[in-house]
Amino acid sequence: MPILLFLFIFLVFWAYFGYPLSLYLLSYLRRRNVAKAPITPPVTFIITAFNEEKRIREKLENTVALDYPADLLQVVVASDGSTDRTNDIVREYQGRGVVLLEVKDRGGKENAQKEAVAIARGDILVFSDTATIIEPDSLYRITANFADSTIGCVSSVDRVVGRDGKPCGEGAYVRYEMWLRDLEGRVNSLVGLSGSFFAARKEVCRDFSPNMQSDFRTLLNSMRLGLRGVGDTEVIGLYQDVADSSREFDRKVRTVLRGITVFFKNLEFLNPFRYGLFAYQFCCHKLLRWLVPFFLTAALLINAFLAPFSPPYLFLFLLQCIFYLLAVAGWKRPSLARSLAVKLPLYFATVNLAIAVAWVRYLRGNRLVMWTPSER
Repeated sequence: MPILLFLFIFLVFWAYFGYPLSLYLLSYLRRRNVAKAPITPPVTFIITAFNEEKRIREKLENTVALDYPADLLQVVVASDGSTDRTNDIVREYQGRGVVLLEVKDRGGKENAQKEAVAIARGDILVFSDTATIIEPDSLYRITANFADSTIGCVSSVDRVVGRDGKPCGEGAYVRYEMWLRDLEGRVNSLVGLSGSFFAARKEVCRDFSPNMQSDFRTLLNSMRLGLRGVGDTEVIGLYQDVADSSREFDRKVRTVLRGITVFFKNLEFLNPFRYGLFAYQFCCHKLLRWLVPFFLTAALLINAFLAPFSPPYLFLFLLQCIFYLLAVAGWKRPSLARSLAVKLPLYFATVNLAIAVAWVRYLRGNRLVMWTPSER
């Protein structure tokens, strides 16, 4: 049992720290730079929306202000069965180069993206959520990566701020993810893209599926075609923390559930003889991370059994209990979550609880297609 305890603790450590450390050390032996160059390929900018009347105008103003040749830019808003004023607001921008694609029967985000891809004229497709605000020169910056013929897709860097303008618990976690992505791209390829803002070659997006996570699948399609995905630290997607934490929990569950679905439909990427280093990345960043809730539960239960027999085990058990009690305190009293000592345990516990719920739903046969954007 002591061996099992430290094995589970080690696996949690490896999922969050050991894996990044291994990439960091590997970066001294292997570095894959991106041969950027200023290019202006035809671009289709795709925005998916469902009942976004409160935010769509701000997003469209941000989009039409992008600095890119008008004759090379097609803007498509794929409205996924919206029933509010979203479509009417988008029509106001048709004279400014915005195309409204009305998907009459709501079929989910990926289905709307698939419909948009079908009418896209650009060689490079850029996908963005309504809640994400980007900088005016973002298209020049993101397309520069495609001057490198090995690049299949490019992810932005996410930046999350609270309503007070300060980094939130999610923001700290997102910064960790962005740091990890930077390491992955430095040595080989990303394992996932920022679904709120990413770009890909059109040929990578030809087989979008309505029931499979588009950002994850786009990356895997790139690898399958012998290309890779990278993140660009000069391409920023800025969005606010969510207004309703309960809905944000549902979003996390949905995201992981869709990711697990894509993972198990693409187990070929675990083959190191075919995909080399990416197979290791695929296993550590996705599968190992999604197993952390089970490792944490097993470690706590085993530690509880060992605690009465040894002071070191008792001390370790108390540390775990304090960590989870801080998370519960932050959940019960949101005012306490302003402190980083409470904020991080709360977010870590919430993420892993969401992963556990996603596993339960997946094992019950749930394959979520519909999505409702989180209010920010």
